[in-house]
Amino acid sequence: MVLFFTSTAVDPPATIYMGKDKVENEDLIKYAWPQDIWFHVDKLSSAHVYLRMPPSMTWDAIPQALLTDCAQLVKANSIEGNKKDNITIIYTPGSNLKKSGDMAVGQVSFHSDKQVKRVHVPKRENVIVNRLNKTKVETEVDHEQERVDRVKKENAEKRVVAAQKRKAETELAKTREAEKASRSYDLLFDVEEDPDAPKLTGKAIEEDFM
Repeated sequence: MVLFFTSTAVDPPATIYMGKDKVENEDLIKYAWPQDIWFHVDKLSSAHVYLRMPPSMTWDAIPQALLTDCAQLVKANSIEGNKKDNITIIYTPGSNLKKSGDMAVGQVSFHSDKQVKRVHVPKRENVIVNRLNKTKVETEVDHEQERVDRVKKENAEKRVVAAQKRKAETELAKTREAEKASRSYDLLFDVEEDPDAPKLTGKAIEEDFM
């Protein structure tokens, strides 16, 4: 089962989710979306909390209010961390999570430590935790089907973007070709007059064409 929460710290609201137990955490590590952001208490046991980051947001520029919501939820779901003040929460993109066969259930590492950020949490803020808990929904998720649906949607969006790009490039090529043809036509009839050439009278012009 997956627990979903809604953060109203941003508009539109953001989705935060976490596994109900360490077994579910394994599936979340495996199936986390590349753009999802993973949160955990640093050096302590805690829930694996994920932010489903909106498309317009980047992981290194998460709004502070939303970052605080995620950090408070992680702290509240750490047996030891919840009792302590001044703890550190680490977070990183889901694509940076690394799982090897020799790791214990729920254990994870990173492909790159440079992609791991930290946020300091001075103390638990019950107002935030209570607000988030009121939105909690427990759902059974078919992770594999969700992955398939996501990939299909992303591929469809990529095809639309590619088609629009091709259309724009074709229209640009036609415009340039039309401009080129227009310039060639203008040059064909734009004959410069020789200022030193004698001026012909009407009769001379008639004779010139005879």
